[in-house]
Amino acid sequence: MDYLPHDQVRTLLAVVDEGTFDAAAAVLHVTPSAVSQRIKTLEQRAGRVLLQRTKPVRPTESGQVVVRYARQLAALERDAWTELGIAAGAGPARLPIAVNADSLATWFLQALTRVPQTPPVCFELRREDEAHTAALLREGRVMAAVTSSAEPVAGCTVRPLGLERYIPVASEGFMARHLADGPLEERLPGAPVIVFDRRDELQDRFVRSVVPGAPGAGPLRHYVPTSEGFCDAVRAGLGWGLVPEQQANPLLRSGALTELAPGRTMDVALYWQQWKLDVPALSLVAETVAAVAAESLHARK
Repeated sequence: MDYLPHDQVRTLLAVVDEGTFDAAAAVLHVTPSAVSQRIKTLEQRAGRVLLQRTKPVRPTESGQVVVRYARQLAALERDAWTELGIAAGAGPARLPIAVNADSLATWFLQALTRVPQTPPVCFELRREDEAHTAALLREGRVMAAVTSSAEPVAGCTVRPLGLERYIPVASEGFMARHLADGPLEERLPGAPVIVFDRRDELQDRFVRSVVPGAPGAGPLRHYVPTSEGFCDAVRAGLGWGLVPEQQANPLLRSGALTELAPGRTMDVALYWQQWKLDVPALSLVAETVAAVAAESLHARK
């Protein structure tokens, strides 16, 4: 095998991004059978299976390598068109980025609004828990990520952004119903709690910090998978939860929320990881994200 044909590589990327062979065919303006044949030929050429035929499709470990190559190839090709002065035919730079919901709801969009749009940049954001965004980098689905992982993904660079601070809060009514009759250490482990999703361990970690040896937060858990909805659920009195400082402070000042344990907070260290790729648009976004993070997050001690 001397090389990977570019049309087949681009087809693989389209299938992964669109999720199905039919959707990729529509984007590429070819028939689904042509897409299937290109992928089959590419797999034969590579000598291994590149896609899991699930819905949506997922790249295998070998497929992740080709997907990363395809995305890098597309970025470098666009830069070449730009330097040749014919970038209009290439379209805007497309940057897939993974970011956690709380950053997206508080400071990250502010960073994107500061990125100059000359030449234009198209952001494709994928929301994922900060502990799992690195997986999207490994799979080649994104070119950069806000992550809690300090260990760089293979082929990526990493830089610290700062600490996202969370405040344990509840409504005044919830406090009266569930936490007023006894010390916090006794009442908190059994109190209803708001959790982002089943991978969210932040509330469990807080309970263990308050009650050493406790298994975590209580069994009555309300799952609310959006940052704004999570905050609203706590405010409504469904349970207690850890809310990002930027969201919690205005509600604390207005009296809509109350701190469970004044002075106690939880910090999550955030990092920016990106591919080692000389793409001007990606470098510009990285610098802008780092600058806004420095303004919005707490400095590491």
